[in-house]
Amino acid sequence: MSGHTTDAVRDNLQNWNDRAETHAQSTYGDLNALADDPLYVSSVVRRDLGVLAPHLPMNSVAGQRLLHLQCHIGTDTLSWWRLGASEVHGLDFSPHALNHARALSARAGADITYVRGDARHADEVLSEHLGSFDVIVTSAGTITWLPDLEDWGRSIARLLAPGGIFMIRDNHPLLFALDNNGLEVVTGYLSGTESCYETAQTYMTVPLPANGNLKDDTPAAPVITHTRNHNWAHDFQEITGALLGAGLTIEALGEHEQTDWKALPQLKYHADEDAWSMPDGLPRIPLTFSLVARRPQAE
Repeated sequence: MSGHTTDAVRDNLQNWNDRAETHAQSTYGDLNALADDPLYVSSVVRRDLGVLAPHLPMNSVAGQRLLHLQCHIGTDTLSWWRLGASEVHGLDFSPHALNHARALSARAGADITYVRGDARHADEVLSEHLGSFDVIVTSAGTITWLPDLEDWGRSIARLLAPGGIFMIRDNHPLLFALDNNGLEVVTGYLSGTESCYETAQTYMTVPLPANGNLKDDTPAAPVITHTRNHNWAHDFQEITGALLGAGLTIEALGEHEQTDWKALPQLKYHADEDAWSMPDGLPRIPLTFSLVARRPQAE
């Protein structure tokens, strides 16, 4: 990595260490209650499974050896374990996030292994698991934090077992290019565009009420101290090229009108689905995309 990229990744790590503390304290609800509810599966994972299931044996992750990349504080990783995945691993670069993930899984009695590492080089820290994962997943705000995807794709391919499946469901590349009102293109869409910004807030600030609207007097969550963020654009050519170049075959590509967080200020919240979408009267645009790829069976 260049010196600038190394510094940018360090900025993001400090930022996500702070975010982990904020999220664990205030934005994901009561983590103890989540851990104690054996039926809880996050809405993110329910949507992920809808994309992934048609490509799995019996439409299920049951019995599948699963790796969750960029797992953050482990709420979704725990959800995959509860859906029956076996030998579940979660990987994240933030030690603060992993501390909360381990505490959550311990309270839930979940047998999950958490590993610290960069998602671009997961194969290096999981070298004893090369070719062993049946399923690798990553979702909901992940690859925009990675400077490039070539090593990422190669690492995924090396960790998948022959016939294994990779699934990503993430923010649509179009979102990167839009202004905060979601109506004008103001930033480069194509790969290689970097966005650096300062904010003391995170994508979730307080638990939302049932209607998804925050009142003016709603208390704010603790702000983060390390405020510098770096994001990188990844267009479909780069995303698909990274996976195809690593030897995977692409089985499905989708574009979806719902997102997992309030990515644009005008989005409407749907409590029954715990998701956001454009309100009636505004242009219909994709807010998320999904992609499923497979490592070919050994010849």
